[in-house]
Amino acid sequence: MNLGRIGLAGAALFALAACEQQSGVMAAGGPLEAANDYRVLAPIESGNLLLFPVVRANGKSPGATPFLTLDEGIKSGQVEVTEAGNVRGLVRPRGGRPGAQDDSYRGDQVNTLVLVNNSNQPLLLLAGEIVTGGKQDRIIAKDRIVPAGGDPIDLSVFCIEHGRWTESSSTFGGSAKASAGSFMVQPTVRQEAMVSKSQQQVWDSVHGAISQMAAAAPPVSASAHRMDGGPASESRSFNTTSYAKAMQDSGVSAKVDEAAAPVMKSRDQVLAKLREEHAIGVVVAVRGEIVWADLFADTGLLSRYWTKLVRSYAAESLSEGETHSATTVAEAQHFLDAPSGGTESSEGEVGVYRYRELRSGGAETFVLESLLPATGYDVHISKLKLSTAERRVKPPSPQMFR
Repeated sequence: MNLGRIGLAGAALFALAACEQQSGVMAAGGPLEAANDYRVLAPIESGNLLLFPVVRANGKSPGATPFLTLDEGIKSGQVEVTEAGNVRGLVRPRGGRPGAQDDSYRGDQVNTLVLVNNSNQPLLLLAGEIVTGGKQDRIIAKDRIVPAGGDPIDLSVFCIEHGRWTESSSTFGGSAKASAGSFMVQPTVRQEAMVSKSQQQVWDSVHGAISQMAAAAPPVSASAHRMDGGPASESRSFNTTSYAKAMQDSGVSAKVDEAAAPVMKSRDQVLAKLREEHAIGVVVAVRGEIVWADLFADTGLLSRYWTKLVRSYAAESLSEGETHSATTVAEAQHFLDAPSGGTESSEGEVGVYRYRELRSGGAETFVLESLLPATGYDVHISKLKLSTAERRVKPPSPQMFR
């Protein structure tokens, strides 16, 4: 399967684009399925996780990529994210011109934020990345590229903090500023944002994920006592609807770290090995079931996202579920090689990026292609095995969110 090349129908449709953004649906197939571009290596085992490194079968690489990550941009102050109502009249309307007045951006909205990239690098955003603050914590809804030094853009997001609508800060910070370290939402939640594109289903998956976190790392009871008879030194509560706050809970963070320990404790050695093998991604199996694959343009990008990706996979492994026999390299390879038949939808910004969703039975593939000068390659590919959230995440306890 060639995940890095568009079909003839897709190329023809994109060539006809005359406006800044576009969308369409077409049959997938043709050149996309002509060759196997990727090869799966022996897995890295980490608790209930198996991470299969992926390399390019032909060994070719586009070389160093020019992109800035969200964490890097927020840390440096070169990227700003704020509620839509804070930049009235400045947001570029869909299908309009920069600076045009648009009443739809006159107030704060659950599913819209405003982002400004003041750096001299194009900004790479991945679906599932968390921004905390404002009136609610949000996640990026889909992969995209934001040009360097551009006008403020409207950023599609999903809320992961049902219930709060009071401003905690005027701007947003990345999860890397949190004491628990950098993270993004786990695959179960990412899937709802990318596939269902439903705020309610994202909220439902967040509630289920928090429920599983509580089960994996139950709060210390206020009535608990130490072995010497003294009162418990710590009392924690899961009285939150915020995915980010739940992940920052000391007990949950410890459980995630424990699940990721075999990988993270030897992070430098693992990354050195991945660089040596020129790995550009991983196929992820939880309890013997393949659930996800993340592939990047080069090893450097994989390394920069490694910590937050591994922590998201580790959070997924905390959920209860059926344990299967260990996934083999051949099965992981088959998951990548399976044809992306069915239909393809496409959207993007002319001269900046193209984002495609390939639907085929039990799996979906999402491809972010850079169209910036001197690029013209796939920057990030996500492939996921479709399954309902109920298969891996139990419904939340009725008492948890009272």
